[in-house]
Amino acid sequence: MRITTRDLVLLLLMVVVALTAELIRPKVFIADQSPEVNLETLIPKQFGKWIELQQSIGQIVNPQQVAKLQEIYSQTLSRSYIRNDGTVVMLSISYGKNQSDGVALHYPEICYPSQGFQLISSSNNLLNTNFKDIPIKHLLTKLGNRIEPVTYWSTLGNKVVEKGLQTKLAQLEYGFTGRIPDGLLFRVSTTSTQPATAYEIHAEFTRALLSEIPKESRNHLIGAH
Repeated sequence: MRITTRDLVLLLLMVVVALTAELIRPKVFIADQSPEVNLETLIPKQFGKWIELQQSIGQIVNPQQVAKLQEIYSQTLSRSYIRNDGTVVMLSISYGKNQSDGVALHYPEICYPSQGFQLISSSNNLLNTNFKDIPIKHLLTKLGNRIEPVTYWSTLGNKVVEKGLQTKLAQLEYGFTGRIPDGLLFRVSTTSTQPATAYEIHAEFTRALLSEIPKESRNHLIGAH
C-alpha cells in the first residue's frame, strides 16, 4: 500500500493531538493538596440548640440510589438533628474527591424524583451567614402525604457553584491548570407543610452549624472563595 504525503500529515496531526490531550489532561487531585476531609468528625453532633437525633425519622433509602452515590462520592453523611423545641432537620452531605468533567454531583432534582418524589417547585436564593453569602437552591418535594422542603448548595474545588453551566466552566478552569477538583453537596430538609417557615429553619440550622466549625474545615463546606 502506498502512503501518500497527505496520509503522513494526517498521521502526524493525530499523534500531535493525542500527545497534547495527554499533556493537558488533569492529573493532580486538589484533595491531595490539603488535609483529608472526614465528614464524620468534621460535623459536630451537637451545636447551638441542636443535637443529633439517634433514631431515624424516616429518610427515604433506595438501595439502587445508595449504590449510585457510592460510585460518585468518596464519603456521605446522613444525620437527623432535633432542636430543643422538638423541631427536626435532616442533614445530608456528600463529598467526592474526583469531580472531573466526566463525573457529576447527584443533585436533589435528580435523586428525589428517582425515589418517587414529585418536584413541586424550585428557586435560587442566597443564604446570608457571618462568613459569606452562599448561593443556595430551595426545592419543594412531595411523596404521598409527605411534604419535604429542601435547601442545598454544591461546591467544586474551593468555590460554591450552581448546577449547570457554572459547574462546567469551573471544571474547565481547573482542568486547564492540570488540577482535578473535589466536590461537595450540602443538603438540609424537613417534613413540613409550611415551606417558608421550613426554609427559615434550614437557614438557622445551617448558620449555627457553620459557626461551630473552624475556618479551615468550614472552607470544605462553603469554599474558600
